[in-house]
Amino acid sequence: MKTVGIAMWSGPRNISTAMMRAFENRPDTDVWDEPMYGHYLQQTQITHPGAAEVIADQGTDWQAIAQQCQGNSPGNKPVFYQKHMTMHLLPGMSRDWLHTLHNCFLIRHPEQVVASYGAVRPDLTLEDIGFVQQAELFDYVHAGQNHAPVVIDSEAFLENPEGMLRALCQRLNIEFTPKMLSWPAGQRDSDGVWGKYWYDSVWKSTGFAKPRNRKTRLSPDFQKIADAALPYYEALRPHQLRAIDSSF
Repeated sequence: MKTVGIAMWSGPRNISTAMMRAFENRPDTDVWDEPMYGHYLQQTQITHPGAAEVIADQGTDWQAIAQQCQGNSPGNKPVFYQKHMTMHLLPGMSRDWLHTLHNCFLIRHPEQVVASYGAVRPDLTLEDIGFVQQAELFDYVHAGQNHAPVVIDSEAFLENPEGMLRALCQRLNIEFTPKMLSWPAGQRDSDGVWGKYWYDSVWKSTGFAKPRNRKTRLSPDFQKIADAALPYYEALRPHQLRAIDSSF
C-alpha cells in the first residue's frame, strides 16, 4: 500500500501541535515534528530557545529531509503526517517535492497569532508569523493541481473538531477514527527537542480546547503586523474546509 504523506502547513501559535497529537493517536500513523526547523535556524541565525540543540537534532540538509518527507514513514505505517512551519521553507529551496504530498493549510486570524506569539517574541516581525509564506505556498500547490488544497481555520475547527476531522479524513481518503479526538497527556518521543520550550500547554492537554473567542489588544507596532498579515489570511479563508455532520 502506498504511503499517504500529509504535509500540514502552519504558522506559530496555531493548533498545529494538537493536530499532530490527533494524527499520532491513530494506530496507522507516524508523525514528524517540524523536519525543516534545523535548516531554518542554521540559515537565518534567528534567536530561538535551544537553537543549537535543534540544529544538531534536525540537521541542516534540507534536500535529504525533503527526500525523507516523500518516502515511507519511519515505522512504515500507511499514513505519514508531517507538521511543517511555513517560515521554514526558505527562498531558494525547491518546492517540487510538495507535489508528492497531500498539502493542507492551517490558518488563524493574525490578531490572535500576534497577540499570542508577541507575548514571547517582543521583536516579532511579519516574516516570523508565516502568513505571506503560507499564501505563496498555497498558490504554488494550487497551481499544480486541479482543485484548491485543504484549508482549515483553527477557530472553526475548534467549534466542531469531530465534524472537521471527518471532513479532513474524507479529503485525504483515509478513514476517520474517534481516537483522533483525545490523547493521553504528556510528552511524546516524536516531539521536537524544542518541546520543553514551547509545548507546555500541549503536554497538559488531552484533547482539543474550546475556542476562546476573546478580543485582543495589540500595541500599535503589533497591530501593524497583524494588519499586514490580514490580506493573506483573508485570501485563504474562502477555501476553508466545512465540517461533516457527525450526528448520523
